[in-house]
Amino acid sequence: MSVYSAVDVITQKRDGGVLSDEEISWILDAYEHGEVAEEQMSALLMAIFFNGLSPQELDTWTDRMIESGERLDLSGLSRPTVDKHSTGGVGDKISLILAPLVAACGAAVPQLSGRGLGHTGGTLDKLESYPGWRPFLTNDEIRVQLETVGAVICAAGSGLAPVDRKLYALRDVTATVESIALISSSIMSKKIAEGTEALVLDVKVGRGAFIKDLARARELATTMVGLGHAHGVKTVAQLTSMDVPLGHAVGNALEVTESIAVLQGGGPSDVRELTIALATLMTRLVGLDVNPSEKLDDGSAYEVFERMIRAQGGEPNATMPLAALREEVIASSDGVVTSIDALAVGVTAWRLGAGRFRKEDPVSATAGVTCLVREGDRVEKGQPLFELHADDESHMGVGRVTIAHAVVLGDEAPAPSSLLLDLITT
Repeated sequence: MSVYSAVDVITQKRDGGVLSDEEISWILDAYEHGEVAEEQMSALLMAIFFNGLSPQELDTWTDRMIESGERLDLSGLSRPTVDKHSTGGVGDKISLILAPLVAACGAAVPQLSGRGLGHTGGTLDKLESYPGWRPFLTNDEIRVQLETVGAVICAAGSGLAPVDRKLYALRDVTATVESIALISSSIMSKKIAEGTEALVLDVKVGRGAFIKDLARARELATTMVGLGHAHGVKTVAQLTSMDVPLGHAVGNALEVTESIAVLQGGGPSDVRELTIALATLMTRLVGLDVNPSEKLDDGSAYEVFERMIRAQGGEPNATMPLAALREEVIASSDGVVTSIDALAVGVTAWRLGAGRFRKEDPVSATAGVTCLVREGDRVEKGQPLFELHADDESHMGVGRVTIAHAVVLGDEAPAPSSLLLDLITT
């Protein structure tokens, strides 16, 4: 019989106490094995939401989640390993470009990715626009592809931090997702278990991001960087603005097409800017002296992308599917675009069919939004602002409603804003 009690652990954290290493290890292990009830873990998560975790508690909590599963051993690779994680945004297709780009620079990039939920898109959903592309690989397949191609974008295996999988689902239905401690331990436990030597975190902040406030984003970034360092992973965090959509395309196949444009040396300037900034951080972390922009412009990154898609069963030259219905949204008056609300655009793409309400829901490869104007553009009445893409009229009808207030027109252009907000290294 255990010397610990779930009620005692919950009470202690509820009252602002500090849990011992042994208490944390016990309750996570007991929860994983069904010995602590869902309602009891829900109560503990809410206590953590309000009272947080001390640095020692957070280290132990993260350790235990890592230890609940396997670790991917990448030590035998001939290339240094480095990964990137984004906290999610609207039009954030950076992984599709970044993984092959950094591989073209000489690193191995084990990008274990997820699916979209709500208004933020998922990397796996985007790549599944390629017929036959496989998101699920064995550990041996991951290692072989990293050695031969240099980049993998695939689903995280169920063996990595399995207790986090249970906790994540519970947080989603108990309104405890926003806890800095729980976000940090969830992200970092999986990335540390992944076995990478170095990690760059892209922490989004703004209207279309999970975190709206810069100070809170900085707190999250600092916490995750600290966890990485404590577990022997060279880690930095780039804070980036997510007030407006990234690039023009928001939606699965639409974003793949835009990513290819960047990989071929073109594409939207903001997507290119962020990709190169993150690639520069990643290559420097693992000691590679290379200019990533050259690898975009000379075609090297696109060649790796083609090999990566082909290695996972897709045909990189396949024509991206198009939506059955396309409709333009036009300006109701003359003016200057003073604001484009990333959240409104993301929700529109979601409602058009590009996103899901629950993890098990299907998504449309073709649905989404193309942004035809940028902040600061002068537009005339009747000029197209967006193009909506949907598979049927019911989805299109919902999209018309949600996009209606995404753009604000005024008399003067807004002050220029920076995409790169801050760099957290300690």
